[in-house]
Parts: sequence; structure tokens; C-alpha cells
Amino acid sequence: MSVWDGLTGQEEAVASLRNAAESPDGTGRMTHSWLITGPPGSGRSNVASAFAAALVGNGPDDDHTLRQITAKTHPDVSVLTTQRVIITIDEIRQLVTSSYYSPSVGRYRVVIIEDADRMTERTSNLLLKALEEPPERTVWILCAPSEADLLPTIRSRVRSVRLRVPGIESVADLLVARTGVDRVLAMDAARQAQSHIGMAQRLATNADARDRRRRTLMTVLGVRTVGDAVMAAADLLAVADEDAKAITEQRDSEERDAALRSLGIEPGGTIPPALRSQLRGLEDDQKRRATRSLRDGLDRILVDVSSLYRDLLLLGLGAPAEPVNLAMREHLDQALQSVTPAAALEVLDAISLARQRIAANVAALLALEALLVTIARASR
Repeated sequence: MSVWDGLTGQEEAVASLRNAAESPDGTGRMTHSWLITGPPGSGRSNVASAFAAALVGNGPDDDHTLRQITAKTHPDVSVLTTQRVIITIDEIRQLVTSSYYSPSVGRYRVVIIEDADRMTERTSNLLLKALEEPPERTVWILCAPSEADLLPTIRSRVRSVRLRVPGIESVADLLVARTGVDRVLAMDAARQAQSHIGMAQRLATNADARDRRRRTLMTVLGVRTVGDAVMAAADLLAVADEDAKAITEQRDSEERDAALRSLGIEPGGTIPPALRSQLRGLEDDQKRRATRSLRDGLDRILVDVSSLYRDLLLLGLGAPAEPVNLAMREHLDQALQSVTPAAALEVLDAISLARQRIAANVAALLALEALLVTIARASR
């Protein structure tokens, strides 16, 4: 099995990275810092892990190295995966320090920063110094949605590789191969997720996630008055919170149990005062992760609502494109009676504004209420 297997729809990017990794004489344009960009769900972190495995492993078929990197246990690969809203300067400082260590088993020491767009300017400037004077055998791999999400000074010091959105059929093939789900369900999940691989897999394998998505869209379609909008905003926030808890609660419990075991404390046992600060730090990290999970859940809801009004816009204009929400075609046809193409465009603009407001830390309930009032007005 090759380390490049499973990177759906990214043939051009894989060819570029593979050429660099397998050309030790430099003819493949190997460089010390890379930036992998692409829309959410395009597989940025998977591509970064495969590239790292090709750099530090024993050839492209060394899938054992890839499994080590995925599990974050390879001695020559450091992976920063933040579960919080921002990447802190202390985390980057630790990575910069470790980047100066010599590789122990491979050709290179590789440092991967996922969600590099979550660095503040001060943090980015600290990373910039490491990129300007890199160790000879260290390779930095940054991942971000687009080049514009990073400082121009960082962009000028990296080689950029752009990923694209894979096709629906390609994502469905991957889901069938990975999970063994029915082909029809895989196609429906890939379509609803708009080719976002991670979300498509969740929809294909989790009936509760499919039910929450459908409930969200039906709630939005039922908004007709300002009162409906206020009630619906509270419902959507509850759905996002429910979705976030479904993702984080089990992980939080497992992390706490593992921390207690590492400290030699039996489950349910008394925690000595000297160790409480360590658990408090873990709880603070989990709270920050919960905040990000809630924001991500709200953004997923807004993306789903956006797909709904994109369908209404295209159907209203008579465009030949297939609806994202094909399984709800009957409800879409009913909604067309009250939503004109102009109204659908107005709602799409309001959704974009709501996403910007939530990203800027505006109260989520207020942002949702403002959006749903616009939807109520557009649905008359």
C-alpha cells in the first residue's frame, strides 16, 4: 500500500509532492518549507501526512511510517493539531525549538502545522524567523484554506501546493472503500457534504448526524415570521451544541481517564492538591476545544443552509445543476412557491454575513436571529 493511496481527487498535488520527495538530488524542487492549501474537506492534513511519510520513510510503500505519523508517534515528525480557536505562541515556540533537533531515523525532521491560519500575527512572526533560517534537514509543512490566510512574508518563503474539491463520485468511492456503506448512501452523503470528505464520512456512518442535518434544514424552511425566526435561532443553536457535545464529550472523558491513570489515580479516587493544577489545565484545554467545536458546528449549519438556498436559486433559475439536497427535492419544490431567485440571493448574502459575525465573536444567537429574520422576510 502506497502512502499516497486514499488522497482522492488530488492527482496534480500528489505528483508534485511525490516528485519532490523522491528526488534527493533536488531535481524535484525539494525545499525546506511548504504550504498546502485547499477548501475545508479537501484533505490538507492527509496530504501533509502522506508527504511527511514519503520524506522520512523507506520509500512510497512504507505505510507503517504513515500509520506512525497519523498516530503522532514517529520520532522525526511533529504535528501541531489545534482543537482551540487559535494557535498559541508557546505552541509555536516549542515547535521551533524541536525543529533544530537532528532526525533520528529518517532523512528529514518534519514539522506539520495544521490550521496555520489560526496563528495570530505575533505568533506568525515567531514562525517566520524559523523559516528564514531553517536547519539543513528540517522540513516545515503548513496547512491553511488559502494563501491569503497567512502573512505575505510567510507566503514568500514557502512553496505552495493547492488542493481542489474532489468530485462527488470520487468521495463516494472512498467512503465505500473505507467504511463499506451502501453506494447509494455514500453518494447521498458525499453530495450533502459537498465533497467534504470528513463530513461525508460522518453523514454516511452516523444516523444521528443525518437526522440533525435534516432537522436543521426543515426548521429553516418552516420560518415565516419574526417569531418563527427567534424560535428557530434557539433551535439551531441547540442543534449545534448537541452536535458539538457528540464530538467532544467522549473524547474529553477518555482524556481525563488517561490523565488520571498517568498520575496513578484510580477512577473516582481523590485527587491530591499537588496534582489538581495539571487536571485544571486539561479542563481549560477541553473548554477551549468545546468553544471551537461549537463554532465549527454553527459553521456547518450555515454551510448546510447555504446549500439549501443555493438549490432554491438554481432551481428557480431553471439551471441544469443537480441539487445538493436531492433527497429533499419535494420540500425544495414547495419552497420555490414562496422563495424567488432574488430572495434566495439575499439569503445567501445574509448567510455569508452571519458566518463573518460568528467568526468575529459576535453572540451566535444574535447572528442566527438576524439571519433567520432575513429568511422570514425573503419567504413571504
